[in-house]
Amino acid sequence: MKYIDAGLAAHLASGVTSLCWCWRLTRYDGAVMGFTDHDRNLNFDGTTFEAAAGFTASEIKDVVGLAVDNLEVTSALSSERLDERDLVAGLYDDARVEIYRVNWEAPSQRVLMRKGSLGEVRRSGSTFTAEVRGLAHYLQQPVGRLFQYTCDANLGDVRCGVDANDPNYRGLGSIVAASDLRNFEVAGLDAFANDWFTRGLIRFTSGAAAGQSVEIKRHTLTGDVVEIELWQPARDPVLPGQTFIAIAGCDKQHATCRDKYSNAINYRGFAHMPGNDFITAVARPGS
Repeated sequence: MKYIDAGLAAHLASGVTSLCWCWRLTRYDGAVMGFTDHDRNLNFDGTTFEAAAGFTASEIKDVVGLAVDNLEVTSALSSERLDERDLVAGLYDDARVEIYRVNWEAPSQRVLMRKGSLGEVRRSGSTFTAEVRGLAHYLQQPVGRLFQYTCDANLGDVRCGVDANDPNYRGLGSIVAASDLRNFEVAGLDAFANDWFTRGLIRFTSGAAAGQSVEIKRHTLTGDVVEIELWQPARDPVLPGQTFIAIAGCDKQHATCRDKYSNAINYRGFAHMPGNDFITAVARPGS
């Protein structure tokens, strides 16, 4: 149930209203920004809600049960705070969203209509469409441990126990050349074996991508040439000389934990768990 204060209730009952929508977006890096479909900026709760021309939202859909409520927000990249490079880099992934119905003549008269998070973001030219998912979305996410062959710890976390700062598992490098925002020739990682950083992490320490961390899809050493391919694009532009930290990768297999990291005692998978072949096996003569 939503609580509507007496001032807003009286305004709604008057028959002549001055209402608008306001959206507050909170990213995981702590950045907070607000937008409104009104024609001038509004301020409340310490947030400036920027008048965003072309910022429109679909109707809010409520469903019975635990299905995910959602709506879509469409806008042009017209705000100085909405940067296409940040969208590409995933800084808005799963950002928290609050949607208010506000009396723009008296912003203190408002009601919180929905809380949720950003889901899929689609781009087309200079416009983007963002899906806003309801809180029921989190009820569909796995919680707790899964019985599976592969390890469910992250390299270097408390459950893993490997020291990710160990020089054997960490390299300092720089960009030599970039064919695009995902594929680079790099320097500084020559001492590491081929595939050492595959499934690892790269963290940029300079340039436009400084502070961005991206998973490494492929690390190859061919002669004296070292190449890195990322799963997601880095923030544009990527230029020669930009520096980064590369952290070794783990494919979550027991053999890798044992041989690469000497850490089999902390393996968090179930390497000897019977699989489907065991369940479907039948007795055979002489077996």
